[in-house]
Amino acid sequence: MSMKEETSTQAMSTKQKIFTKYLTFILTDLTVLNFFAEYWDRVTISSFGVSLLVAIILQVLLKMTLHLEHKTAEYFKSHENFMMKIARILSTWFILFASKLVMLGVLQFVFSGDIHFAGAYHGVFAFIVVVVVILLAEALISRIYKALA
Repeated sequence: MSMKEETSTQAMSTKQKIFTKYLTFILTDLTVLNFFAEYWDRVTISSFGVSLLVAIILQVLLKMTLHLEHKTAEYFKSHENFMMKIARILSTWFILFASKLVMLGVLQFVFSGDIHFAGAYHGVFAFIVVVVVILLAEALISRIYKALA
């Protein structure tokens, strides 16, 4: 067996798995962003390089949002009563919605005129549509990957 064949059959390390996962998600985000930029007049991105940086920043911000949401949910789950369940639902909704406004603000700050979301509520609706499609695409990619195991 050649050295190349031997390394390709070795199990992936945890670091390699994490790298592969995030690389795949960034490329998925990049693809979704560029499809919207090309086919929907409410999303404008000045260049491929900008869209790549946006995809990387979005991936970081999405993971930070999910981490915050999970930590908040854990706190409320540790206090099991009706009011805490309601508080958990409301806090989850607030975090998931408010985070989109923060993400849009960060992107507008970092890229100013290089990325623009237009339409209802100063582009917030278009941005939320893009993020939801990104999350759906990531979920689909994850399901396909797991199905291949």
